[in-house]
Amino acid sequence: MSHTPHELAEEFPDHAERIHNLKQSDTHFAKLVEDYHEVNRQVHRMETEVEPVATHIEEDTRKKRVALKDAIATYLNE
Repeated sequence: MSHTPHELAEEFPDHAERIHNLKQSDTHFAKLVEDYHEVNRQVHRMETEVEPVATHIEEDTRKKRVALKDAIATYLNE
């Protein structure tokens, strides 16, 4: 499998342990992470044209990824 960019470990390298701990202790955070990974995989499949889609759909999916990343960042900075 090819490398998937924008993995959380790359996005928040200084927070790897906190991400792990929050995934174990906070169900809402765990769901955010799960949703982020799924949307990130969708974007990657669109970018590599494994699942070609219209430009506006790819843009909307990227916006969803950014929103999830922002929500995760908020958690990490609390």
